[in-house]
Amino acid sequence: MNLPRLTEPLVRENGRLRTATWDEALDRAADGLRRSVAAHGPSTFGVFSCSKATNEVNYAAQKFVRAAVGSNNIDSCNRT
Repeated sequence: MNLPRLTEPLVRENGRLRTATWDEALDRAADGLRRSVAAHGPSTFGVFSCSKATNEVNYAAQKFVRAAVGSNNIDSCNRT
């Protein structure tokens, strides 16, 4: 089954998806992360990175998790 690709962000409002601007979608995602960390602490957040990503992308992922979120929960499939 071929599904169409999304070309713009969608946000859920009153149980339905609607198109949104990139700024609104990113703000909502950031607010959700902030609320989750505030409610449950930074150790409940983690990232799993990919060994096929560049070193720069993996570095950015670990920097985000450690500096922005405050968690050391980052792992990748590099060890396997």
